[in-house]
Amino acid sequence: METGNKESLLKTLEARFRKNTQYHQGIEWSSVEKMLLRNEKALKALGEMELTGGEPDVIGYDKASHAIVFCDCAKEAPAGRRSVCYDKEALDSRKENKPKASAVEMAERIGMELLDEGQYRKLQELGEFDLKTSCWVKTPAAIRKLGGALFCDRRYDHVFTYHNGADSYYAVRGFRGILKV
Repeated sequence: METGNKESLLKTLEARFRKNTQYHQGIEWSSVEKMLLRNEKALKALGEMELTGGEPDVIGYDKASHAIVFCDCAKEAPAGRRSVCYDKEALDSRKENKPKASAVEMAERIGMELLDEGQYRKLQELGEFDLKTSCWVKTPAAIRKLGGALFCDRRYDHVFTYHNGADSYYAVRGFRGILKV
């Protein structure tokens, strides 16, 4: 990542970190910045998360892996990651009207992972997300093997998990990612 882009990204992340202290109580920005400056790959992934509208922010610290945990914290599904089916298999199975990409492939290209259902629900404890959109979440292999995939959203002050064909895509369905640094 170029120096100017790195500095700009770090300023954006720091401003968001300071604005949303409720997401990461007990974590100091100086610790986060030190970890980021030692990890070019993570900075690149965070830059992509930012470019696609994810508004990544720190949501915790994973004691087991000694990692700072970033997550997409945009109020709605990131705009640059909508209208995608679930994975490559689903994308390849569509004969016509293919979406531009799949959630799993995009997440891998960016360098992050899709949230699983538990992580999605934990994110919803920090605020109200996806009131108008929905997000694909990591789907258990048994469901995926049968052609399905899971997605979540928040409606009526409740977090819902639904299913759909993995090859489906909608303008308001995207995905959120998580990144451990």
